Amino acid sequence: MAVQSKAGSGGALDWFIFSLVPIFFASNIIFGRGIIGDVAPYTTAFLRWAGSTLVMLPFIVMDRRASFAFVRNHFWLWLLLGGLGMGVCGGLVYWSLTYTSAANGTLIYTTSPLFIILFQWMFSGRSVSGRELAGMVVAFAGVIYIVVHGDPVALLHLKFNIGDLGILIAAICFAIYSILLKNPHLQELRPLALFGIIAFSGTIVLLPPSLAEFLSGGAVPSSASAWWKIAGMVAFASLAAFFCFQHVVRVFGPATAGVTLYLMPPVSIVMAVLFLGETFEPYHALGIVLVLGGVVLASLKGKGVKGRRDADAGHKPARS
Repeated sequence: MAVQSKAGSGGALDWFIFSLVPIFFASNIIFGRGIIGDVAPYTTAFLRWAGSTLVMLPFIVMDRRASFAFVRNHFWLWLLLGGLGMGVCGGLVYWSLTYTSAANGTLIYTTSPLFIILFQWMFSGRSVSGRELAGMVVAFAGVIYIVVHGDPVALLHLKFNIGDLGILIAAICFAIYSILLKNPHLQELRPLALFGIIAFSGTIVLLPPSLAEFLSGGAVPSSASAWWKIAGMVAFASLAAFFCFQHVVRVFGPATAGVTLYLMPPVSIVMAVLFLGETFEPYHALGIVLVLGGVVLASLKGKGVKGRRDADAGHKPARS
């Protein structure tokens, strides 16, 4: 049985893991930027999650009774999690980035936290405070400011295409995936085993499209550099990122965990400066301030927050 933390009662270690989530997710951009074009998108995603499954296999075996019971009793939930979290948010995202720009993709994908709150408000009766809403608006404004390079007029010239639609679908699917992670049946597995069987589910979902790519002449890894980038995706963008994200969902709930996505653009910029030699511009600084300020505003504890977070976690707040 997995050890569970009370929703909203995270300690210093939990908040440290919270801060690592956007770093690990952003590493996908660093590793993936150079591999698009060298390896077909669904093949990239398949190799990423097949590798993750192999690494997690010992933990699945250690918790094999609970793992097999979950797959047997909740097969469609298991397959859905893999399809959403790894299939759509893996292969579809890589495919979409061959049609749209990274700027458009970043802007659209960071709407996922808004869909998390919207779906919980629609289907779970979650209340949204003005402070939470204001924080998310401020953070999203920071994302937009970064994407348009500090020129709001540039929003009028953004062009959207089928790749943008694919990113939007991925953002919605990641919101659903985040909410489904709070399903009580998932709490019966140890975290590493849970991640492993979801990665395995994603690998199964990604196998048919990756085979189709291969049979149609899609590119496969043919250099040491490509394999190192895939290894980086496995270690950081997959294992570390999704394990930490699952932990944050368990502790804080899906809506608060979704806020970490707003940190991805500024973190990606810093990592690009450090590892890719890109230039840090003034608009980056203001955008980062807005994003971080919005995240802090949306995450600060306030009157009535405990009740909202209990609802976010799927528990009824205690009566006073």
